[in-house]
Amino acid sequence: MQESMNMEKGVDRGQGRSYRGVLARVGPGRDTWRWLGQQLFNRENPAMYFDPLLESINPLWAQRYIPARVEAIEAETHDSKTLTLRPARRWGGFRAGQHLNLEVEKDGRWYSRPFSLSCSPSHWEQDGTITVTIKKVADGEVTPWLLEHFEPGDVIGISRAYGEDHTPEPGRPMLFITGGSGITPVLSQLEAMADRHLRNPVTLLYFVRTDADVIGGRKLEALAERLPNLELRIVAAEQDPQNPDHLGPHHLQAVEGLTERDCFLCGPPGLMKHAQNLLADAGVPEEQVSSTLFAVGPGVVVTEDAGGTVYFTRSGLSAESSGDRRLLEEAEAAGLNPRYGCRMGICHQCSCRKTSGIVINQQTGQPSGHGEETIQLCINVPQGAVELDL
Repeated sequence: MQESMNMEKGVDRGQGRSYRGVLARVGPGRDTWRWLGQQLFNRENPAMYFDPLLESINPLWAQRYIPARVEAIEAETHDSKTLTLRPARRWGGFRAGQHLNLEVEKDGRWYSRPFSLSCSPSHWEQDGTITVTIKKVADGEVTPWLLEHFEPGDVIGISRAYGEDHTPEPGRPMLFITGGSGITPVLSQLEAMADRHLRNPVTLLYFVRTDADVIGGRKLEALAERLPNLELRIVAAEQDPQNPDHLGPHHLQAVEGLTERDCFLCGPPGLMKHAQNLLADAGVPEEQVSSTLFAVGPGVVVTEDAGGTVYFTRSGLSAESSGDRRLLEEAEAAGLNPRYGCRMGICHQCSCRKTSGIVINQQTGQPSGHGEETIQLCINVPQGAVELDL
C-alpha cells in the first residue's frame, strides 16, 4: 500500500524523480508498456517474463517468439520436408517470396535459422496456415534435428516475415534460375501469380543433382496447369549430357527474349555467381537481375570479408570464425554462457562491450566502428579480429 501511495504521488525515493513525469515523457500505450518492461523485467515486452507459466497452459501464448503449431509434415525428397504451420493470430502475414526465421530450443539453447515460405499468401489469408520447406544440411546443428524430431501438434517459434517480393508486374516477362532448395521462394511467387491469374511469360530453370532431388514436384506440375505461359525446365545436372556440371550458355540461349526479362536467382552461391556472369555476357542489364542468398538473419547482406579471430578477453578464450555464425553462437561454441533472450535482435539481453575490431550487423548489413561500443551478440558477425568483454 505504501509503495502504491508513493507512486500515486509521483515519488521515487530511490532516484528522487517522478514516475508520472517519466511516463509522460515516454508517452501512453505501447511506449509505456515497453518502458515498464525494461524497468521491471529487462524486457521490452513484460509479458515475456511469464512465458514459462503461459507455455505450460497453452504454448501458443508464448511472447518471446511468435508460436506456430505444426499442422502437417509432407516429405518432398529423401532429405527435405514441407511443414504446414498455423501461426498465432498476432503474426503479421507475408508477401510472396519472403522468408522467416524458425526459432527452436535444442539442448537448452535457442537457435534461429532462415527459411523461405513456400506457399502463396492466400494460404494465410484463407485458412491461417503457411508452409515452410526445409532441406537437411548434413552437418547442420538445426535442420537434421528439425526434420527428425518435429511432429504434427508440436509448436515451433517463428519470426515476422522479411525480404523482398520479386513477383513480376502484370505482363512483365520473367526468368527464374534456381538450384536445390532455392526453389522454395519461387514456389511461393508462382503460386501467387496463379492466384492473381497473371499471364506473364515465365521461364523456370530449376537445377538439381538428380530427378529424385526435385523439391515441390507436384506443386510445379499443378502450377504448370494454372499458368499457361509458364515454361518449366528441370535440369538434373548428373543426367544432362550437354553440360553435366553447371548452368551453361545453351540454357539461356533457349530463353525467348532473354534481355527483356526480369531475372531472379536463388540457390547455391556458386550457381548464382555463375548465372550472374552468364546473364551479363548475354546482355541482360544488371538492374534486371536480383537474387536471394540466406545467411544468419533477416535482411542479411552477405560479406566476403566476414570472419576472423574472436577474442573473449575476460575469459582468456578465443575462436576462429568463418563468418557464418553469429557472435553469440561463437561464444557458446567456445564454452561460454553469455546472457541472451530472444536471439533475434529484439530484447537486447545479449548486449556486450566490444573493445576493438569491426562487426557487421546482419539485420542491416552495416559495419560497426573500430573502437569500443556496445553490440548485440545475436545479430553480429566479425569482420577481422574482434575483442569482446566476455
